[in-house]
Amino acid sequence: MNLNQITIPVLDVEKLIQFYQKLGLKLIVHSTSHYARLECGNGGTTFLLHKVENNNQNSGIWIYFEIDNLDEKINN
Repeated sequence: MNLNQITIPVLDVEKLIQFYQKLGLKLIVHSTSHYARLECGNGGTTFLLHKVENNNQNSGIWIYFEIDNLDEKINN
């Protein structure tokens, strides 16, 4: 199993791009001020920033895993 990406809701995409770049993440997609995708240095996992208007939007954090042969692993 591989951790593919984590998506978090944020109020200020631009500000957090700068912050995570300072931590060593590489900006790979920046389509608007509403969405950015950064790549982690090791392992190919990506970190997404998704703009929300306020902290009460119930947008939560999304975690995506990749797994081969899911049915086989679950049914054994």
